[in-house]
Amino acid sequence: MEIAILGTGCPKCHKLEEETRRAVAELGLDCEVRKVTTVAEIMKYGVMMTPALVVNGEVKVVGKVPSVAEIKILIG
Repeated sequence: MEIAILGTGCPKCHKLEEETRRAVAELGLDCEVRKVTTVAEIMKYGVMMTPALVVNGEVKVVGKVPSVAEIKILIG
C-alpha cells in the first residue's frame, strides 16, 4: 500500500500527515507514507485544493483533515 499526502506545507497539510502516520501506526500497517509538495505533481492527481490524501493512487480526501478514525477507515 502506498499513501501520499498532497500539500505545499500549510498547517492543515502537516496535520493530515501527522494524523495519517498515527493511523498507520495504530493499524500496524507496513506501508510507505510520502509527502508530495510540488504543485505540478499535486495537479497530476487532479487535486485543486489541499491537503489531500491519496491511497494506492486514488484520491480519498480533498481540502480537509479527517480524524484518525476516519483515516483508518479510508486506509484499512
